Amino acid sequence: MSDPSPAPDEDIAALAKGGRTNFFGFMLRLAARLPFLFIAGRYYGPELLGRFAYAVIVIELAAQLATMGLKRGLAQQLSTTKQPHVCVVWDGLLAALIASSLASAALMLFPQAMFPAGDIRGAEWLLPLVIFGIAGADIALAALAYRHDVASTVQVRAIVEPWTISLAAGALVFVSSRDGLIIAYVISVAAGLATALWRLGRSYGLPRGWQPRPQALLAVARRNVPLAAADAIEWGSRRLDIAILGLFVAPYWVGVYYVAQQIASLPQKLKTSFDPILAPVITQKLAEGDKQAVARQVRQVGFWIIAAQAAIALALGIPGEAVMGVVGPAFVGGTAALAFLLGAEVVAATAAVSEAALVYVARHRNLLVSLFMLITQAVLTVAIIVGLDVLEWPADESRRQAYQAAGAALALALALGLASVLKARLLARLLGAPVQGWRWPLLWAAAAAILVGFAFTALPKAYEWMELAIGVPLILLTFGWVVWMRGFTHEDRVLFRLRKNDEPSLPPP
Repeated sequence: MSDPSPAPDEDIAALAKGGRTNFFGFMLRLAARLPFLFIAGRYYGPELLGRFAYAVIVIELAAQLATMGLKRGLAQQLSTTKQPHVCVVWDGLLAALIASSLASAALMLFPQAMFPAGDIRGAEWLLPLVIFGIAGADIALAALAYRHDVASTVQVRAIVEPWTISLAAGALVFVSSRDGLIIAYVISVAAGLATALWRLGRSYGLPRGWQPRPQALLAVARRNVPLAAADAIEWGSRRLDIAILGLFVAPYWVGVYYVAQQIASLPQKLKTSFDPILAPVITQKLAEGDKQAVARQVRQVGFWIIAAQAAIALALGIPGEAVMGVVGPAFVGGTAALAFLLGAEVVAATAAVSEAALVYVARHRNLLVSLFMLITQAVLTVAIIVGLDVLEWPADESRRQAYQAAGAALALALALGLASVLKARLLARLLGAPVQGWRWPLLWAAAAAILVGFAFTALPKAYEWMELAIGVPLILLTFGWVVWMRGFTHEDRVLFRLRKNDEPSLPPP
């Protein structure tokens, strides 16, 4: 009797398909994110944008906690349960609804957590009501990704949410310049949740015969505490810098930094959207005791993500002034912060992919490493900001705050680099196989892309538009061509070609 379980090659092929979809999703996100940043920067200004950014940080942190670790823990539950999968998913949604209700009530009672400067009015009171929209959509998309449906994540995160917030923010400029960004954000979250639940219903069907199980929900919450904490720390590492900056610098520079962060976080989505599809593949192989297969999957996906993030970092970082200038002339001062933030995403790739396996084989040790990374980031950020103030360098206060913003981004890059080293070593020791996805041709690709990029930045100021319209695509194409020719193995190329009959096998470590 033949074994019905998928072959290891099929697992890697599924990951490659997810990789192709993810990169397509990145291009859609880039196309959708820039209009919002342009509208927010040009029509609302850095100060209102900074106020909005701080409030969204708090809301999204509450939503991360409300998912109760199910963004990654759901895959493990679905792969081991005997219950109908649709009932397990709805248990998770109910758990998120309860946790979101508690978080919403707390923030509505203490809105100063979202707006420390005070002066709370209008739609700002109702902002916490979107917490379940974020958490519920995350869980629904994780359930869909368990069935290798990454396209739903791309549709919700790269099309529905960003285009909704862009269009709504543009329309609301003429209604309420103060509350426009917040109302647009609420509309986009509601649209994302509705789309995710609709796709969930099409894939899983209705939860017939489902009954809430309070004891099971409590067990889920207790079991997923390390996962929820790891998710919150991963998310928090990308928001702690803004939180600290908000305590030391003017809202103007928080708004400038937020724009740089929003642009730099685009490559991060490549990694985070791999999590749901990588999780079931890893959990299945761990259940079979095949640690070598897990190491191979981590190593392979790690290389893909490093290559994609490095290409995007160079394409957006080399013409950084032009990229920030699209949002508005006031944001060009955040170019250095953008460069460090893009570099941070590249060095974080190894830690992020290693964590995808560590949360199942050493969740508590992974949590300790993440906590150590977060503390290191906080200490470095405060040290750089306070140090510049003590030295009174530069003498001009506005310029000094620009340096402090760049320092916060540098602190993030250093902390993430440390986490990558520690997590990769820990996972390699536990699996008994290398997990590092680095390949030397990435350096050659970077060198070629840098030459192309600097050729465009050397053009006169009047031709700055060419940096974006022609330079960015050429940097991506140059990097991609060198990686394809010198970095990809034959098996990599087969995996990324849309051929149905090929059956590739990856080379041994």
